[in-house]
Amino acid sequence: MGIEIERKFLLNGDGWRQGADEGTMIRQFYLAVREGLSIRVRHREGRPPVLTVKTGSGPARGEYEYPIPERDARELEGARIGHVVEKRRHLHPLGDVTIEIDVFSGSLSPLVLAEIELPAIDHPVPLPAWIGAEVSADKRYTNASLALNGPP
Repeated sequence: MGIEIERKFLLNGDGWRQGADEGTMIRQFYLAVREGLSIRVRHREGRPPVLTVKTGSGPARGEYEYPIPERDARELEGARIGHVVEKRRHLHPLGDVTIEIDVFSGSLSPLVLAEIELPAIDHPVPLPAWIGAEVSADKRYTNASLALNGPP
C-alpha cells in the first residue's frame, strides 16, 4: 500500500519563486469523492495520465497510482464530478524534502498553496518565512474540495 504523508500551507508573498523551478502544468478531475475516498485522473505535462485512488483522511493517507492511456483519460473526463482543476506546480528544494507550490488558474486563481510530502508524520521541517498558515486539516483546501466547491 502506498502512503502519502503531506502538509499543506498558504503562502506569505512570492518569496518562494527564488529557488523554485519553472513549473509543470497539471490538469486533473475527479470521478468520485466521499469521506475517506477520492478517485481522480491527472494529466501532468510530458507524462501519461494517471488514475489515482486516495483513501483515509488526515495527513497520512493511502495513495495508489496507475498510468492509463490518454484515450481512456479523455473518455473518463465525461464522467467527472465538479470542475477540472488546472495548476502549475513549481518545485522548491528544502533540505531533504521538496516543497511543491501549486499556482491555480481559472476559477481557482489567484489561489497558491504549498504542499510538503514527508517521509514520516513527525519529520521535522524548517519552514521558510514565505510559508504561511498551515491548512492541512482544513478540508476546503483539498484538491477534491476545490474541484467540487471552488475556492474557500
